[in-house]
Amino acid sequence: TPLYSSAASDVYKRQLLNQHLGKKLRLRRTSLGLTQTQVAQAINVTFQQIQKYEKGTNGVSSARLLQLANFLKVQIKFFFEDYQDFSETAENDEKQSLNYSFLTKLFSELSLDEKSKVIQLLNTNKEERKVI
Repeated sequence: TPLYSSAASDVYKRQLLNQHLGKKLRLRRTSLGLTQTQVAQAINVTFQQIQKYEKGTNGVSSARLLQLANFLKVQIKFFFEDYQDFSETAENDEKQSLNYSFLTKLFSELSLDEKSKVIQLLNTNKEERKVI
């Protein structure tokens, strides 16, 4: 069974990567105030496909990832920068996802002046910040 466990491990790792990429896609889309439909139209897919990408149900091809990065105005590495080790629990991952979504939604609802103040505060306290 070593071959099976290796294959199963590869499938699991692929699922974790797809879920991570989907979370990053959702994070960036919501922070820009875009709908799934707007993103889908920009890269010529259905909004259902964007839903599947965001849930991690479907993997994102390298060509599609490039289109998404260009449209969302981020570098490709944005999707991989904080990719976590496979050993982290799904529970911690889910909590972190909820925190990102919540904070992104709050930030997107701020005025430009309020956003500027938040960014200034974060830059001022860069060394003092701790990961939650």
